[in-house]
Amino acid sequence: MEQWHRVVAGEADVLARLLADDVVFYSPVVFTPQRGKDITLLYLQGAAQVLNTGGFTYTKQVLAGETAVLEFETTVDGKHVNGVDIITGNAQGQIVEFRVMLRPLQAINLVHQKMGQLLAGA
Repeated sequence: MEQWHRVVAGEADVLARLLADDVVFYSPVVFTPQRGKDITLLYLQGAAQVLNTGGFTYTKQVLAGETAVLEFETTVDGKHVNGVDIITGNAQGQIVEFRVMLRPLQAINLVHQKMGQLLAGA
C-alpha cells in the first residue's frame, strides 16, 4: 500500500510499475471489467484528474492479506464524493485487481460525465 499512496501523492511514474500486466479494473460507471495494464492505467490516470481536484483524502484503510480497502472523500465541482477502492495485490507486490465504488448517485453521475469527456479526448 505504500507504493499506492505514493501514486496518490503525485508520483504517477510509480503506477505503471505497480500494475500487473493482467490487472483487472472494475469501474463504477462501466458495465464490464477492464482487463490489462494499458486500459487500467488510462482509467486510473483519468480518475486522478477528475477526483484529485477537491481535497482527495483517504479516511479509512483496512488491510487483510493481499487486499486493501481504502475509503476516500473528495469534492468534484462542489459535490461531495465518497468512495471505496478495493485493491488486491500479488506476491510480487503488484496490483492484480482494482475495484472502485462511489456514492452518492449525484457523484456517480458527475464522475461518469467527467470521465467520459476526459477519455473521449484520449
